[in-house]
This record gives sequence, C-alpha cells and structure tokens, in this order.
Amino acid sequence: MSTSDLDKSIQYIKGVGPKRAQSLGRLGIHTVKDLLYYFPRTYQDRSRVEEISNLTDGSTAMVKGIVINIKSFRTRGWKTVFEASIGDGTSLLQVKWFNRPYQSEIFQVDDHVFLFGKVTLYKQSLQMVNPEYEIASEEDGPAKSVGILPIYPLTEEMRQASFRKLVQTVVDEYFHKVEEIFTDDIINKYKFVQVTDAIKNIHFPDSMDNLEESKRRLKYEEFFLFETAMALRKRGIKEVSGYKFRIGKNVENHIYKLFPFELTKSQQKVISEIHKDMCSERPMNRLLQGDVGSGKTAVAVYALLAAVANGFQTAFMAPTEILAEQHYRTLSHLLEKADVEILLLTGGAKAKIKIKKENIERIKQGDIDLVIGTHALIDKGVEFEKLGLIVIDEQHKFGVMQRTRLRQKGCKHQSDVLVMTATPIPRSLSLTVFGDLDISTIDELPPGRTPVETYRVPAKKENDAYAFIRKEIEKGRQAFVVYPLVDESEKLDLKSATAEAERLRDEVFDGLNVGLLHGQLKPELKELIMSDFIKHKYDILVSTIVIEVGIDVPNATVMAIEHAERFGLAQLHQLRGRIGRSSHQSYCLLFGIQKSAESRQRIKAMLETNDGFKIAEEDLKLRGPGEFFGTRQHGLPEFKIGDIINDYDIIKLARADAFKLVKECNRSKDSKKQILLKRILESFNGKLDLINTG
Repeated sequence: MSTSDLDKSIQYIKGVGPKRAQSLGRLGIHTVKDLLYYFPRTYQDRSRVEEISNLTDGSTAMVKGIVINIKSFRTRGWKTVFEASIGDGTSLLQVKWFNRPYQSEIFQVDDHVFLFGKVTLYKQSLQMVNPEYEIASEEDGPAKSVGILPIYPLTEEMRQASFRKLVQTVVDEYFHKVEEIFTDDIINKYKFVQVTDAIKNIHFPDSMDNLEESKRRLKYEEFFLFETAMALRKRGIKEVSGYKFRIGKNVENHIYKLFPFELTKSQQKVISEIHKDMCSERPMNRLLQGDVGSGKTAVAVYALLAAVANGFQTAFMAPTEILAEQHYRTLSHLLEKADVEILLLTGGAKAKIKIKKENIERIKQGDIDLVIGTHALIDKGVEFEKLGLIVIDEQHKFGVMQRTRLRQKGCKHQSDVLVMTATPIPRSLSLTVFGDLDISTIDELPPGRTPVETYRVPAKKENDAYAFIRKEIEKGRQAFVVYPLVDESEKLDLKSATAEAERLRDEVFDGLNVGLLHGQLKPELKELIMSDFIKHKYDILVSTIVIEVGIDVPNATVMAIEHAERFGLAQLHQLRGRIGRSSHQSYCLLFGIQKSAESRQRIKAMLETNDGFKIAEEDLKLRGPGEFFGTRQHGLPEFKIGDIINDYDIIKLARADAFKLVKECNRSKDSKKQILLKRILESFNGKLDLINTG
C-alpha cells in the first residue's frame, strides 16, 4: 500500500478544501484511505428503466423520457410550483417541484431526462413530486442516474449527489493503489475478488452479484484483521509467565467437603477446565458464562480456595456494594469451616477511613487471603503481597481498563483471571468481543429448580395480580416489586418506587410488611434492608434496578416488574433470575403498556422462554452489539461493513484462518505467512492497543 498516496489529507483532493474537510472529518474521514473505506449503508437499484405505462401508485421507479411541456405558477399559499409533462411513447407522467423556481432554467422542451422517485396518483393521473433527475443527450445516455447507486451515512449538511461525486473522483484516482494483503492461497481458497476490484465495486457496483462478492471479500478482511489482533493478544497472554498452582486430590476433596450440595455435571466440567488452566505455567484468562442461578459462584469458590491453598491471595470484584456485600455474606458462611481470612473492601464512608487504612495495610502484608470488593479494589493505595487469582463478577459492568488495572496488582507474574457473567454471550460476540478469552459454559441448572412462569399483566388485570401476590405471601413466600424510577418524573408518566411503596403499604397490601430499597440510600441502610428481607422481616420489597444482579432470596417466589417496557431484555431476564432459586414454583409478572414494536418483542421473548442464551441472542438482535451490555464499553469493535449479528459464518472462517496464521508464524519462519502477518500488522497502523488491554 502506497502510504504517501492513501494517507494524503482529504483536504487536498480536488473540490474539497478546508471547510468541506471539516465536515468530512466529522464523519471520520481525514485521508484518502478513510474515504475509500467509508462504505455505503445501502443501495438504490436504478439499473432498470421502467416504461411510464407500467408505473403503479406507490412504486419507486426510474424512467426515461422527453420533456413535452413545462409551466411555472404559484399556489394560493404563494408556494412556487414548476411542472413538467414527460413522455416516453407509452404514456405521460406529470412531474412537480415545489419551491424550486430555478428548475425553469434547467428544463427545456425536448430535453431527454432521467427521473427517479416515488409514483403517486393525483386526480386520476400518475405523478412524481420532487424526484431526482438528470438531463442527458439521447446519444450519450445517462452518465450517473442509471445503475446501482450507493447511499452513504451522511450528516444533514451533506448531499448524496455531491458526496458520490467526491467518492467517484477518489475511487477513480486511487483505488488501484490499495495493496492486497492476502496471499494467493487465501484468495483462491475462497474465490475472492482482488481488493482493488472490491473497493471499486463496493462504491459503484456494475451488478448486484459483483456487489455481493465485494461485500463478502471486505467483510472477511475486516474480521480477519480483527481476529488476528485477538490471536496475537491471546498469544501475548499465553507467552507471559503465570503462577503454576498445584491442586492435588487432597486439596480438591477438602474444597468439595465445604459445599452443602452436589455439583452438577456442567459445574464439574467447567472446574476441570479451570483446574487445567491454573496448573499451567501460563496465566488463566477465562470467561465463565452461565444463566442466572446456574451456580457460577460455587465454581469461583473452587478456584479461590485452590489459589489460597497454594499460599496466594485472591480478589473477588463485584460491580455494586450490595452485590459485594452479598458475596461476602455467602462466602463467609460457606467458608466458615475453612482456614481462610476474608475481608470486605468497598468505597465506604468517611467515618470508616481509619478501618479502611488498617485493612489496606493487612492486604499489603498478606494477612488477608480473600478480598471481596467493588471498584475500591483498583484504588491506587490497594496493594497485594502475592495476588494469584482475580475473579470478576458481572464482568460487563466493568470497562476493559478497570480489569487491566486489577490484573496489574499481581507481583512477580501475571495473576490468573476468571471473569463471570450471567448474561450469556451470543456466539458471534464470543468470537469477537471475547475472542481473546477461553470460554467455559454452565448450561444446566441445579436439581430441584422449577422454571419461572412469566405472565403479562394488562391494566385491567392489575388488581387480580396484586391479589395473586397476597396469596403467595399467605403461603409464607415473599415478593419483589420493581420500578424503573426512585422519584416521580414529570416528563415521564411513570410510577416511582417511593410513591408506590407508600401506596402498596397503605392501600394494596395493608397488614403486610413492605420495605423500600433503592440506590440513593446509604450503603449501611441498603445492607440492613436487604438483610431484613432475607430474614423475612419484610413480605414485599419494593425496589429499583439496584437488585438486578446478585441478590439471592430463595423464599421469594414473585417478581412483579412495573413499566416492564422501560427495561431492556437482559435486565428483565436478570430480574426474573432473582426468583426461582428454590423448589417452590415462582412467577414473574410484567406490568405496563408495550407501545413500541421493540418493547412488544421484548415482552414476547420473556413469555416464550426462560433460556438465557436465547434471550441474549434476541437482545443482541433488538439492540445491536453497541448497546448489548447496556453501556458502550471500551474495546467493543465497530466494524465498517461486517455485521457481527448476521455474519457469523464469515466470522467463524476468518477467526479459524487468523488463529492458524498466528500459530504457524509462531512455529515456523514460512516466508509467505510471515509476510502476510507483517502486512496485517502494518495495516493496523499502530492501533494494536486492543491487544494490550483487558
């Protein structure tokens, strides 16, 4: 690739200049290469010219004809109208432009014109209003109008026609300068077109078949480059020194004796994968995914105790104080017969500064075996004597850099890392966003769990739903009632948790104990309320989304979600996962009005399945990869042409080839493969920082 040519500033291309360059810069277009790789979002097929007599009301069509007559006039509302009659020998078509007086200077009787637009019926005659047009000589035919036209994602200040003209100029002059990165064996293997042809055809295709072939080639290239970075990152992790743990049968038996339940086959399989990682000289970099309630914590405990048994410290990071506190309670109870020193470290209040300092010093001295905490674990002042294992719960709640900072607290060698998620990863994301991780999956629930029954509650059935909740409580059970807001919103007609807690306590569930939990309460009070609910001091807990992750109350059998349409699909599934944790039948009640098509689809998915993996796939389709995790996280790839939802087969091929290339280059000095890898590294243009993150 000719760097000097393709890296040329877009400002110096004919017809651009400083002002237009600024506008292009807002689209991420700064160089010639940026423009060549700024792909259309869709296409208009104008390759077929229709006869006017064949046009139908509501259709969009391309027509060619001769200007029969023209006239200009004003409406009563003083709008200017330019009208032309176009004939092609089969019929006539009326064409109008509003508020474009200059049209009268462009169109002349007997001109040959091409028109593209929507056809409508007006006073028994077919017409086009404000169509795109081109004046052309009968001999030369159309220069631009007929064919497959690219439509680009542009700002309001830019017009498609002028942008296409610029792209045409750049493509004509520079497309042949794009250097092929693939060797002949890859091109021949998949029958790819050359990159120069692909670039040319992606912008100005001469047929739909050639367009599809160009897309296929460029998608593969984009995924191949990314997966190569993933392979290099994975290789980089595996090449550094980690801690080699010794986990014999005696250690394992001691760990298993601490569990008051028998592990599922799926849990045992995952533990064997983790055992293999931890006994290796290379650091573990594993993602543990499993549906809500599948028993991920028990697997994490195995890893934590195995590390402690080898004389190492461990860290367990959770996204919220409530979840960290629950993990602390759960693990303290589970490990009360084990010789393990456990500490809870959260942000805390100023009054606890002295205690916090003492705890930080104990961590530094190695007196603490297991530290459970929030973001406080990555504070600058927190140091470990010998950090061997890091467990990160609900990993999607943390940015890549946060995870990196915690990993860097290891001393001599890289710490093992186990990240966990109850949001199952769709297969396409497992090959891209998490492509550098080894993935373990718990795909069965512990015995005795019954699937949660989910129902939609229309407004007219609200009282019936409340009566049902009361019946469950009379059986000795408990219920959650979740709202999207803490306080009332004037802009949104939504019920708030605080107001509804009072109403439910005084009017609906009088005689029952109703608690209120939300994120604005002080940590001590949140912990007390949650603890009281677990102890059954409350029959009903009114809450916000703060209970989305981790809160475990086996006696709770009802999850009532008000304004369910305001929650994402993953959130709804997570909330539903707070119940169904015992042998008692549990129920999820979805209140609210689903006005949009997307909210109706979310509710439909909740009613049809309890399978978290199916839910995740549907959620990805609905929201797209950028918002799949609720917030756009650092490191999420944004592909220009590839679609990680619909291009799974291409991703799979590209990944296999990329990982094979890196592996073979590591083992041998095959000149062709080394050259290919060198070209790929150069193509990143110094942007391989993703390899060094996470």
